[in-house]
Amino acid sequence: MFKNIFSSNLGVSFQSVMDVQILNNRIEEWIKAAVIALAIILTGRIVQRLLSGCFAEWAKKSRNNVDDFIVAMLGKIKWEWFVAGIFVATKYLDLSKSFDVCVTWIFVLVMLNRIIRVVNSSVDYVTTKVCFEKESVGTGSKGAIKHIVLILKIAVSGVLIVIALDNLGFKISAVIAGLGVSGIIIGLALQNIMGDLFSSFCIVFDKPFEVGDFIIVGDFMGVVENIGIKSTRLTSLGGEQLVFSNSDLTGSRIRNYKRMEKRRVVFSLGVEYGTQEEKLKCIPELLKTIICGIDDAAFDRAHFQKFGDSSLNFEVVYYVLSPDYNKYMDIQQKINFEIFSKFNKEGISFAFPTQTLHVQGELCQKTSL
Repeated sequence: MFKNIFSSNLGVSFQSVMDVQILNNRIEEWIKAAVIALAIILTGRIVQRLLSGCFAEWAKKSRNNVDDFIVAMLGKIKWEWFVAGIFVATKYLDLSKSFDVCVTWIFVLVMLNRIIRVVNSSVDYVTTKVCFEKESVGTGSKGAIKHIVLILKIAVSGVLIVIALDNLGFKISAVIAGLGVSGIIIGLALQNIMGDLFSSFCIVFDKPFEVGDFIIVGDFMGVVENIGIKSTRLTSLGGEQLVFSNSDLTGSRIRNYKRMEKRRVVFSLGVEYGTQEEKLKCIPELLKTIICGIDDAAFDRAHFQKFGDSSLNFEVVYYVLSPDYNKYMDIQQKINFEIFSKFNKEGISFAFPTQTLHVQGELCQKTSL
């Protein structure tokens, strides 16, 4: 009898405690919300640890470091599970509108921060692997890529922020419409700058030239010093700096001498009309012998080209097996010295502009007025 009375009183007492309301919610509902929040937090942490362990094991066996990157990203997730648990738990409670909005804001901002960080880290990782770890990418190109990556990060972050604001209840359509009109106005005002910006993308990714290349653009020539978002700078042979807008460069015909593997050289020389036929026929072979005897020079051909006004002209073609301009000039100088020496030994005279005047009949006597 006493046992039944005690059990009955205990049940009534426990139920009465569960029915006590705190902030318009019974204690039983608060306990359920706490259990839900704790379950989400623990489940998230367990799944996170399991995934981190799996990727860590894979990272030990794989040669690439993609697994290491994923493990690092998973390791940075800390407060997100706690905030997610609180956010879901509050949906089962009858709370004030202001408190519910505050929790929603905190959840969206925390998740937005984490997503932006993950996206930025992913962009940095891909950029490092694809661009910065390649020796073929020059220092100036890397600087331009960094600017492009920064613009990409800002654009992605802006899109994510707009999506977050839309989920928070803001009327984004009006803002987007306003930004669209403003964007058109700004685009028209900055169309040259935007054209240079997209041209820099073409230069960086298509690589018609890189920092250190010697290029010729129209009547200007120089070594590429820096490739920027708006302009590209060259150092001319005279030492002054040449600045070109990127859109001008992408719309021009560029001659890139840095990528030239060998240089084709064509030059002519003339001998006197009085040169004997036997010596004249020996000149092509003599020129071939001279060029073949010089290092880094490859003979192509030598021909008696034409009868000039005051000389018998020969055309010579050979290749310099180096793109270096100074190397080319040194070889051409050696060839000229050898030609001068060999021709003197063979008694072959170089031609120079002369004119012979043939007068027929009697000379006319000048008369003065």
